Amino acid sequence: MSVRDAAAEPRAENRGESDEKIVAQLDRILSSKAFRQADRLKRFLTFTVNETLAGRGEQLKEFVIGVEVFSKGPSFDPRSDPIVRVQARRLRAQLARYYREEGQSDEMLIELPKGGYTPAFRSFRGLLAKRAAPSTLVSRNTILLTPFADHSAAGDQKHFCDGLAQEIVHTLTGLDTIRLVAWRNPAADDSGSDPRDAAARDNAAMILTGSVRKSGAEVRIVVSLVDAVNGCYIWSEAFDRGIDNIFAVQQEIARSVGERLRTEIEGTGSPKGTRRPAGNLAAHNLYSQGRYHLNQRTEEGLRKALEFFERALGEDAQYSLAYSGLADAYGLLGHYGVMPPAEVWTKAASNAAWSVLQDEQSAEAHTSLAHVKCTQDWDWSGAEMEFLRAISLDPRYPTAHHWYSVSCLAPQGRLDEAMEQMLTAQALDPISSIIARDVAVVHYYRRDLGAALDQCDHNIELNPHFPPAYWILGLVQEQRGDFDESAAAFQRAIQLSPQSPKMHAALARTLALSGKHDEARRILADLDELAVKRYVSPSDLASLHFALADRELGFQWLQKAFHDRSFEVMCSRVDPRFDPVRDDPRFAPLVSQLGLD
Repeated sequence: MSVRDAAAEPRAENRGESDEKIVAQLDRILSSKAFRQADRLKRFLTFTVNETLAGRGEQLKEFVIGVEVFSKGPSFDPRSDPIVRVQARRLRAQLARYYREEGQSDEMLIELPKGGYTPAFRSFRGLLAKRAAPSTLVSRNTILLTPFADHSAAGDQKHFCDGLAQEIVHTLTGLDTIRLVAWRNPAADDSGSDPRDAAARDNAAMILTGSVRKSGAEVRIVVSLVDAVNGCYIWSEAFDRGIDNIFAVQQEIARSVGERLRTEIEGTGSPKGTRRPAGNLAAHNLYSQGRYHLNQRTEEGLRKALEFFERALGEDAQYSLAYSGLADAYGLLGHYGVMPPAEVWTKAASNAAWSVLQDEQSAEAHTSLAHVKCTQDWDWSGAEMEFLRAISLDPRYPTAHHWYSVSCLAPQGRLDEAMEQMLTAQALDPISSIIARDVAVVHYYRRDLGAALDQCDHNIELNPHFPPAYWILGLVQEQRGDFDESAAAFQRAIQLSPQSPKMHAALARTLALSGKHDEARRILADLDELAVKRYVSPSDLASLHFALADRELGFQWLQKAFHDRSFEVMCSRVDPRFDPVRDDPRFAPLVSQLGLD
């Protein structure tokens, strides 16, 4: 069957002239250069156009497309397998490319609007004046950095790979002649996509990629530069180094890569500076591993982070970064409800103060102190001064921008500034799962649910085993009123983090909002029983009681959450979860404790 036959077969015999134009335009697109090698996208576009013209556009859901287009079985779960959303994003990008390059004179526009899978058809006349000008040719200095692959036999060098990528990001962003774009993983599904798809989407001319292999005390790092257009290698270089010198190795390779790239693009820029090396490399190695575990944001990861930071101090009792790490770990243990805030406040504050005392020029130290001032003291002006001090010391420290956004600017309702800082953090650390998660959180606070949903998809593509990614996805879907999708997201989070009371409370809340009160109350009973043995965030319990229409108990728990200074109440002025109770006379006096009036 020809493409034309496949496109026309499902429609009625007496279709109108507009349908004829749509069929002709579909053929034109499918036979274009942009779609010539994109078989999956052809099937996706053909199926959705057919169904829409047959009057079944409203039935185009992820499950249906997954089964009919991508041959998924009846057990296909769109929450754990994002193939439809990934391919929809690629289809939108490919359609935009077609109309930008080959279809500028076409009379019919076929597009796939965000937020759904039903294509829209419009006359292209009259739109040309409104369209953005075609993008300019990609500059040769635009580089896409992909995550380094861990090819070591034990598979235990991810922290080294992440650290090396971050060091390269730090160095390359210091070169005026290089434009570094953030990595958005196109290969999280089984489509066989390669980084050239991401490079084309992000207008990157070259792809910087690499791998790490470890044998004994030696490590081999291979770094390659690939032409994004033709896929040919431009250059490749191997580095054999001793693993005990981890920080120096990462710095050396990042500098070598930067110089090689400058030569390649014949630029004259120079680095703005390099991070100071640790005096004790063993201490820094332990600190680096601690940061890796900290960034997992799981109970196990946070506790492991504490161990590594303590061991780093065992190597060097005056190591400022280790004190900063301890401050952050204790703070996050409280924020994630692993430990009661009262048990971690003093430890977080004292370690942050010690970190600054040991190195007043440390951006990490000032960031930790700023975080304490936000989350424990609700001292917004003092925290902002510390964050700005950290950023002035090292503008390329991503956590300073990240926490300035979510812990200082967002609680004050300065959401435009918060988004700007989050996007800066993401540009500096494009492979960070927690930064990607909090970009979605700020979109959620801004009520931009479409952008939040897109960012959730990116977060899951980046790391499909990251529980917080599914937590924010659940909140976004809940706010959109899609309670089945919300529950599925929270259930996936529970699979990945079964001991987290936060995830169980979130699932119970969305069940309550969907009318499944009995199921929600069963989970609430389990949480009440669990609270006897360990800390359960009163903010989560308050939110659940509000969803169950039990405002009296909800406000009792919310009052305790403010007393405990739970992390969630900091953003109560902008968090959509509090919208239903904003008009209650008990709400404003509680929020006034934040000192933001």
